[in-house]
Amino acid sequence: MTSTTATTSVASPAQHHTSEHTDPKTSRDENRSRNRRGRKPQHCGWCGRPIEQLSTVGRRRRYCGQSCRQRAYERRTAVERGGLPTDAVVLSRSEIAALQDRLFQLRCAAEDVATAAREGADAQELRMLADELARTAHELERLR
Repeated sequence: MTSTTATTSVASPAQHHTSEHTDPKTSRDENRSRNRRGRKPQHCGWCGRPIEQLSTVGRRRRYCGQSCRQRAYERRTAVERGGLPTDAVVLSRSEIAALQDRLFQLRCAAEDVATAAREGADAQELRMLADELARTAHELERLR
């Protein structure tokens, strides 16, 4: 009569936390860095500048620096005191005027591209106008 013994293995904490969807041939750090590369870049909650995530541990940064964090705090407390909804966007007159100017610049750049295309502009000129349109749109992304 032959006897068989059953063996059980207990996973180490490092093995326990790995996902079933990860490739067993790659390490945990490689999977983490692969996930970080696939994410969209984070932008500052106040000024809109891209934020470089310096660490893969902990919470993701919301602000690019202490001054932006402070301005956001001041705006939140002012909104709370004023009885406005928490998702309200409050802009000063000068911020609204600057935003309107940038929207006008974007519209003009788009009209330049459309006019050049209608008039049969060459590829180099269209590329130049499209680059200007993209630059103007990128500047418009920053509200402050």
